[in-house]
Formats: sequence, structure tokens, C-alpha cells
Amino acid sequence: MSAPFSAADLDAFARDGFLKLPAIVPREVADAARAVLWQQIGLSPDDPSSWTQTVVWTADPAGFGPFGQMIGSPRLAAGLDQIAGEGRWGRRTTLGNIPVRFPNLPDAGDTGWHIDLNAAPDWSKIAVRSRSLLLLTLFSEVGPDDAPTRIRAGSQRDVAALLGDDEVDLMAYGPRLEEVSRHRPLAHATGEPGDVYICHPLLVHAAQTHQGTRPRFMSQLPITLDPHFDPAEDTPLGAALR
Repeated sequence: MSAPFSAADLDAFARDGFLKLPAIVPREVADAARAVLWQQIGLSPDDPSSWTQTVVWTADPAGFGPFGQMIGSPRLAAGLDQIAGEGRWGRRTTLGNIPVRFPNLPDAGDTGWHIDLNAAPDWSKIAVRSRSLLLLTLFSEVGPDDAPTRIRAGSQRDVAALLGDDEVDLMAYGPRLEEVSRHRPLAHATGEPGDVYICHPLLVHAAQTHQGTRPRFMSQLPITLDPHFDPAEDTPLGAALR
């Protein structure tokens, strides 16, 4: 599999803390996965009257069928190799948790700015040292009105400066993440079924309410890194904090 990212793309990851990788699988594979998710949540794409909850959570528990094709995508693996270094990340067998966000319903109270934990082994603290990457995978069309994840481009640098060299308590520092990154330009995780976003673990991002017409299906998954990963290595992931 050829490398999907150009040198300019990798420079953009180092600057912004995220990259979009289009079409890790053909669209029909992602469409098939979405059809399975509809069955799992017990709702119908043809019956909007049943869409009464802002967010319904489901998951890819086993990595079968289209889900396995997506998480096992050679194109995805090649992109992760380029960002973190070949052999420096752990392969996953499922796509993890999947929040399904429905349109034109009240805020679920989950739209605050945050990072998806760059956690210590006991999950009690966060640290600058990279232990994971965040993978956002789209199963549906996501346009500007379809609750795309909001991203503060470059905010991984603000979080790193805030945290310093020590592991710190997440609850104490959580509210400050929004403050220190407020000046950053806003980007949105829009795209087509089968697109993914590869994000730095310290990237500040947030959900938002859905103003469109069709539910948004997106998984969020930590990709663990080699415990011996050295942020000083010459990789885009290391450069994102330099």
C-alpha cells in the first residue's frame, strides 16, 4: 500500500494536530456498517418519529464484516505508519464506541471542549507524553449542519504548555483546556462514509448539536502507541509538540 499522505499533509498534522484520511474503504463498506448499526440501536432510517434521543450509544463489539474491513484497512495502517512511525502503534480489531447523534433535539450536555484522555495507565491523570492517537471514523455523510466534531486546530500545543512535564489530575485541569485553546482557529470533521480523522491525543475538540436532517454515525477509538515511543523521534506525531 502506497503512503496516503504527502509531505505537506504531514506538515499540516504537525501544525494542526489532525489529518483527514479519505476513503479508508469503499463507500459501500461504510454504508453496510451503518446498516448494521441501525439494527443494533433498534431504530429505522425511514422513521424519524422514532428519533427521540439526542444521542444513542452503540459499539463495534467484534470487528466482523464491514467493521473488520474498516479497522483492518491497509490504507489506514499506512497513514498511521506515516504519522506515528512504522511499528509504533498497536493494531485494533474493532472500531470502539459509536455515538449516533440525531437532528434537531436538545443539547445532551456533552458538547464541552475536552481532550479524549492521554491517560496514565490507571486513567487518573493526563500527561504530555503521547500514549495514544484518537481515530474518528465516519459511517454517514457529515456536512456542516450534521454535528461534525469541532476541532481547535493546533490546540495540542496549548495543552502541552498547560500540562508541563508532570502527569496531572484530569478533573483539576479539564476546565482550563477550553481557556488556553480559545484563540485557535476552528475546523470541523466533515466528510463521507469511510473517511477518518487521525488526531493528536492532546487536541482540544467538542461535539455539537445536530442542525441537519439525517443522523450522524461516527466512532471514536484510541489507537495505543508503543510504550517506548519517544516524542523526540522524527515523526509528525513528535513534531506536533515541537
